Parts: sequence; C-alpha cells; structure tokens
Amino acid sequence: MNQRPVTICFANNKGGSGKSTTCANVGYSLAAMGYRVLLLDGDMQMNLALSFFPEDTVLSYAQSEKNLYHAIREQKDLTEDIVPTGYPNLDLIPSSSLMSSIEYELFTKWQRELILRKCLQPVKDSGKYDFILMDAPPTLGGWVMNLLCAADYLMIPVEASPWGLFGLANMFEFFETVRQISPEVSLLGIVVTKVDERKNYFRQTIDTLREMKNIRLFNSCIRVDSSIEWAQDDSKPVAAFRRSCRSAKEYSALAEEVAEIVNR
Repeated sequence: MNQRPVTICFANNKGGSGKSTTCANVGYSLAAMGYRVLLLDGDMQMNLALSFFPEDTVLSYAQSEKNLYHAIREQKDLTEDIVPTGYPNLDLIPSSSLMSSIEYELFTKWQRELILRKCLQPVKDSGKYDFILMDAPPTLGGWVMNLLCAADYLMIPVEASPWGLFGLANMFEFFETVRQISPEVSLLGIVVTKVDERKNYFRQTIDTLREMKNIRLFNSCIRVDSSIEWAQDDSKPVAAFRRSCRSAKEYSALAEEVAEIVNR
C-alpha cells in the first residue's frame, strides 16, 4: 500500500444515486480486508454516520463541536474530530446539520477551495490510514469543490434508472473546473447502483456508460437488495448485518476492484 493514504471522494450532483451507501460499504469492506480506513461525512444529511451509529449518537456528534462543520469553520486540524466506529480499522469524522450553511462560511475565506485539504493534511501526514473515503452532498458548489480538491480520486455512483444519468454531464464539467485548481485529482470510475436486471433501463444505462470515452466503468455493480435497507435501519454496514447476502458480496468485490486500481 502507498505510504500516504489514498483519498477518494464519492460524489454525484444527482440525489439518490447511492453515494453514502457506497462510501460506507466500500469503506467497511476495505477495513475488513485489513486496510486502515477513515470515513469523512461531508453531507448535512449525515447518512454516512447513520450507517454506523444510531440516530441519537449521530445527533449528539452534530450538536457538539466534535464534527466536520466546526473544524472547517475554525480551519483546524481534523485529527481531534475522528471517532471510532466500533469496527476494526475503521474510523469516522462526523458531520452536522449546520453543514447547510457551509457555503456561506467559506465565501469570504482566503483560498476557500483548499480549506478542507489543509484541515485534512495532518491526518494524511500521520500515517495512520491507508484510505480516506469522503461522502459529498448532491450539489455542485464550493463545498464539493473543497472535497474534490482534498481528494486523489473521484468515484461516481450512478443509479440504474431512467433518470440515473441525468446531470452527469454537469458533474464532468464541474470536475474539469476542479482540476484547474487541483490537477492531481483524477476520475477513479463510475459504479452502477440500484440495479434491477429485470428492467431494460439497466442495460441502457450500462451501454450508455460504456460508450463514454476514457471513463472507467467498474465491473462490480450493486443490485437492489432489501438487506441494504434493513442494514441501514439497524445502523450497520450490510456485511455486518448479513454477511452472506448478495449486496455484501458485491460491495466486497467493488472494494477489491478499488484497491487493485489504486495499488497499480
């Protein structure tokens, strides 16, 4: 594994694409493979944190000063905001509902696109983690630009639905703008989620994505599985909820693909 952590931002400006679920379960699977993983919840909805903690715990983090919002607002080292998830090799930086005002907080700041990068740098330099996975909100703006400028890679979950590809061109255009500020960030690939093979638009989604030039499409895709929703209701990654279920195996396969690509 690389000496410095590989930082991946899960982003798509379309809501409902499975960003938080994919980030959480890929993170859990990488940790189960023996990698040291840090998750960063960058969304005011706090769904990434809710994948590991019950609602009252997540709300207690959100209402305290031990969360991402206060660190970004004060431009301080994020090391102090890391909490253990209770699973081996897996930690998390919780979010807050106050992230809804983060764009306003960033507006007047010097080099505002790079604030998260600076706050995260001590964590990266610590050598404690192999992967840092960040969940972005479904928007395109200054905060998502911060997340991407702090990342090595962008990973885009795309829902296999008639509207799943809607706005993807805007995502690519925004990403190219980010690369003018942070040219080292690159597109890791697209993963198709919420797949129902009985429906024709799954194949249409795959065919459309395969026609895109210089865009990696992960071999692994995530099928519709009720175990995912039950796991979310229990505040657990799906493999921790039911290791033998189909989606647990699919997330594990996706994590293996991710690790193989970044370790080449």
